[in-house]
Amino acid sequence: MMGLSNPRILKRFIILMAVATFVMFSIWMMIDNYKGQTEGDYEVRQGDILLSDEKYEEAIRVFDKALAVQPDHRGALSGQAVALMALGKDAEAESMLTYLIDYLKRSLTKDDPTGRGALAAAYGNRGILKDRQGRYEEALKDYIESARLDMDMAEGPGVIDQILYYDNKPSSILERAKYIFKQLKLPESERLMRKPEEDAKQRRYKP
Repeated sequence: MMGLSNPRILKRFIILMAVATFVMFSIWMMIDNYKGQTEGDYEVRQGDILLSDEKYEEAIRVFDKALAVQPDHRGALSGQAVALMALGKDAEAESMLTYLIDYLKRSLTKDDPTGRGALAAAYGNRGILKDRQGRYEEALKDYIESARLDMDMAEGPGVIDQILYYDNKPSSILERAKYIFKQLKLPESERLMRKPEEDAKQRRYKP
């Protein structure tokens, strides 16, 4: 059976996971619309449609328009990062995600669930990039932080155990984090960092 050892299937998996986290953020943004429109929101929605249609170059241009009218628009930054990931421009995508994470950590307020969702999505997508590159320990850290934000858990002692041993149905990102965590505890010669059947289920994840 073909799995993620096939580069074409691996690329498709990465794209779908990234788009899934961006769509999740878009849903949070729509829920938060009662607070009023922000300049650039319309362009971000158009970019979201283009991402779903796999028109990544066009999406980047539309997100650029959003950033022109609203610098540091978190939806536009997140969308551009997803498009760059889909185009295989990993270094640019990671740089943008790191910028977005740092920006959100500086500017996020407690009463901003949309911003929290954007931050969770950014950590998740950066984790996907690192996972793709075999940087498993770094990916695990980003996945855990994404899950912590998504589950609205406060930082503190024991939070990692709470996340990794969470009993309810987890997200695909959390499932992947659990798998990496278990494998990293094994001797290196016994590790199986890719599990095609389970990873195939992740490809079909929808928030």
